[in-house]
Amino acid sequence: MEVDFEKKYHEVEIENWWFKSRRKYLLDLLGDVSKDSKILDIGCSSGVFLKDLEVLGFKTEYLFGVDISENAIANCKANGIQNAFVMDAQDISLDEEFDIIIASDCLEHLEDDKKAISNWSRILKTGGTMYVFVPAFQSLWSHHDVVNMHFRRYTNQELKTKLVHENLTVVKSSYWNFSLFVPVYIFRKLSVFLSEDKKEKGQIIGNTTVNYILLKLLLLENSLLKYISFPFGISTFCIAKKI
Repeated sequence: MEVDFEKKYHEVEIENWWFKSRRKYLLDLLGDVSKDSKILDIGCSSGVFLKDLEVLGFKTEYLFGVDISENAIANCKANGIQNAFVMDAQDISLDEEFDIIIASDCLEHLEDDKKAISNWSRILKTGGTMYVFVPAFQSLWSHHDVVNMHFRRYTNQELKTKLVHENLTVVKSSYWNFSLFVPVYIFRKLSVFLSEDKKEKGQIIGNTTVNYILLKLLLLENSLLKYISFPFGISTFCIAKKI
């Protein structure tokens, strides 16, 4: 992503509604997982999610992170995650196999997503689980994707197909952030008429009250995902196992 946007990202990733609700959903999914699991967070940023896992009792020595950004990995190490490495997610060269691999908003940054998924599948243990979140629907493409240096957005079926092609079995999939799809779609279609400054302000919402409301909304959606799958949303995800 662009340097200025990455700086903003690191400043808000702990408390921003989007990142916080996403982490909470993943943490809930991992609630019953063995604390001895070896976990890799691909696109780990500053290691906030890995620190959350540590607080839940997962062993620090089994928590790994990779990110293409040297700044992100420096932040990771400063936050106590020593198994953090500057690495291209298309070609992870760790001499490890993992029980769990998490790639949250990473795949869309990679030019060769097929190569990346193949690589991830290779380092996932048999019986292991992969959690992949990506932005949904090319029709939502906007300035936000440009500053984040995305190559594409996905439908749920496209993501499933790519995972299945690499011999992974999808056990759960859905769209995510269903409630905000319509307003975000409208905003992004209208954003072509906005100044660059207003476009930037639309990317990361800093207002405390708005942040609180949106967080509560997405936490409600997270709870509903235990029972249903959403037909559309701003993001999509798959949970897949290596059988």
